[in-house]
Amino acid sequence: MECMKKIILVVLLALLPFSLNAESKLNQILSSGELKVGTTGDWDPMSMKDPATNKYVGFDIDVMQELAKDMGVKITFVPTEWKTIVSGITSGRYDVSTSVTKTAKRAEVAGFTSTYYKYGTVPLVLKKNIKKFPTWKSLNGENVTIATTLGTSQEEKAKEFFPKSKLKSVESPARDFQEVLSGRADGNITSSTEANKLVVKYPQLVIVQDGEKNPAFLAMMVDKNDQVWNDYISEWIKKKQTSGFFNKLLAKYNLKSL
Repeated sequence: MECMKKIILVVLLALLPFSLNAESKLNQILSSGELKVGTTGDWDPMSMKDPATNKYVGFDIDVMQELAKDMGVKITFVPTEWKTIVSGITSGRYDVSTSVTKTAKRAEVAGFTSTYYKYGTVPLVLKKNIKKFPTWKSLNGENVTIATTLGTSQEEKAKEFFPKSKLKSVESPARDFQEVLSGRADGNITSSTEANKLVVKYPQLVIVQDGEKNPAFLAMMVDKNDQVWNDYISEWIKKKQTSGFFNKLLAKYNLKSL
């Protein structure tokens, strides 16, 4: 009986999109029985690739698996990098991405669903250097190197936060915090979500403690011109928020609620 209810729900939700836009990703996914999801697999705890199993795990991975289950389709995760995650949407390599920060630059070419998580931005430095770099302001200087990962929202924000500093951008699979660990950079900025995980995994790192900046919202990216698909996912997110699904997931990964 429960299975039949899910099938009826999918059919009812699909009826309107089919009549409005026969070319929508939604219709293509339901017809093919496959949902293709682009993900970087390097953002703890949102999307991580487990080297032992070669499978993706994390908050966003659970979200996408739930979406595919409710749609009654199989899921395929498509590897991508931060520098190409947007072009993967615009070129149609995948139907949707795992969550990214909503930025004006990305919104010029890609669509964003409703948001389901918010975070702040914080700097990371070596614990042994915290007296030298105790504040955001102390990291803005001609003799300071700030590392960023190519294609991330932090790469854009670093220019605003540290106009006097030397900015060093690294390409995936390398990461900005690795530059700090190796001493090739004095600091990096990342989401408070990832920073809290990194300081546990790498006790040499510490978060600069004078507050978060740049409150940012996460959402999935979709084709900018496919409003039907966007509306479908956004409505699904709202339903899942009401049902308590996201609250349970936040608790599972020890994350703050939106």
